[in-house]
Amino acid sequence: CIKFCQKLWDTQAKTIRKIQQAIGDDAMGVTQIKEWFNRFKHGRMSADSEQRSGRPSTSRNADVIEKVRTLIMEDRRLAIREVADGVGISRGSANTILTEDLGMRRVAAKFVPKMLSPEQQHLRLEFFRLPGCQTANKEYCQEALCHLRDAVRRKRLELWDARNWQLHHGNAPHLIQGFLAKHGIPQTEDTAKGCRFDGREDIIQNATAQLHAIPKGAFQNCFQRWKDRWAKCVESQGAYFEGD
Repeated sequence: CIKFCQKLWDTQAKTIRKIQQAIGDDAMGVTQIKEWFNRFKHGRMSADSEQRSGRPSTSRNADVIEKVRTLIMEDRRLAIREVADGVGISRGSANTILTEDLGMRRVAAKFVPKMLSPEQQHLRLEFFRLPGCQTANKEYCQEALCHLRDAVRRKRLELWDARNWQLHHGNAPHLIQGFLAKHGIPQTEDTAKGCRFDGREDIIQNATAQLHAIPKGAFQNCFQRWKDRWAKCVESQGAYFEGD
């Protein structure tokens, strides 16, 4: 098809449009179409791929699959066309890799690793559901911690014996310092970009001022968004939802 269009003096852009219109999602990627168009333009007559030593190349080899995985993990809202163009494969191959090799499905306008089973949906639902009119106060949290301790001791004996596990949201000062040293303070990253500081004290003063400038409502909104998320999870009966 590419050779035919080129011999009729179609432009590269027009050739791409014709092929995509005729073949649809199974069309070759834009990058490959451009490469073949230029080959025919410069005198190549054969449409066969050049012979290469070693194992034949395939658009579904481990290297291509890993490129697709990396690309979609960076932005799960990419369209199949954008994935195909970014990696240099056909849309059909991109779709096959996403759905069969990576086991992903498009849910709420973005790709997710897989559809949740009924059991997984139930676990998500139970995680966020409080019994009856229970309030998540200190008594409830203490009871939950006791339940967690007993469950770890009963089900994960090797972890219990190791005595080196900790809760995800540890609030000990040294843990927080380690986390911030590794990941930075998100609220100050944008305002500090491109700024030069005279020394450590200058950095501390600037960061402190930025933290004090964060309105009280911003902290309250964090917890409100958390509540909104668990409400959506319960409402969707544990299934994926927009913004999950």
